[in-house]
Amino acid sequence: MVFSKDISIRQLFEKESSTYTYIVYDNKTLDAIIIDPVKETLERDLRIIRELDLKLHWCLETHLHADHITSSFSLSNELGARIGLSNKALVDCTKSVSLNHNEVIKLSDNLSFKLLETPGHTNCSACVLIDSYLFTGDTLLIRGCGRTDFQEGSNESLFKSVRETLFELPDDTTILPAHNYNGEMSSTIAEEKKHNPRLKLSNSFSDFETIMNNLNLPYPAKIDIALPANKYCGKAVD
Repeated sequence: MVFSKDISIRQLFEKESSTYTYIVYDNKTLDAIIIDPVKETLERDLRIIRELDLKLHWCLETHLHADHITSSFSLSNELGARIGLSNKALVDCTKSVSLNHNEVIKLSDNLSFKLLETPGHTNCSACVLIDSYLFTGDTLLIRGCGRTDFQEGSNESLFKSVRETLFELPDDTTILPAHNYNGEMSSTIAEEKKHNPRLKLSNSFSDFETIMNNLNLPYPAKIDIALPANKYCGKAVD
């Protein structure tokens, strides 16, 4: 857990999809948000929020996930939080709020977040910036990035999102991704500029495109279940 004088970040893990969920809160007021919650860990997340007496205001989705069903709808029902996504996300969820690029939402004197549109992995991919912490979803992973071969993904868009938006942030910005399959928890902008095998500064777009076009990844196991559910923010639909 990241803890400072002003805010805390609880990094939580869901093992089936190797998804990180983040609870971020103001240490004084206990105003809170949750980023990329997962259906299978709903009860765990509710328990933590209640034990810490947090006031959950937002459930933020970095994109429409294909590998798991979100628990945002259930969290909203239980705790009254709003559900925030990029305005590029095509959803049928009455509880969702469309957020614009560079839009800043303030929860308290110590806690606010900025949405950064970063299309490429999907057309609606976004990152969340809180102080010097960047929650990157699948746009930028530790030594990797999200695939670009479905959900209107685009090599060109992802490369541009990382190089022109994320890599313009300070080098000491901490990267907190939505997934990791090797047990790593965080990185920095400086590290990824130098060491990311796909997106490091020494790579051209041609280098990146060649890598991405030859990943030969399998069809996402849960996509046919997860995408329809996530268009309703995880609500069960008959």
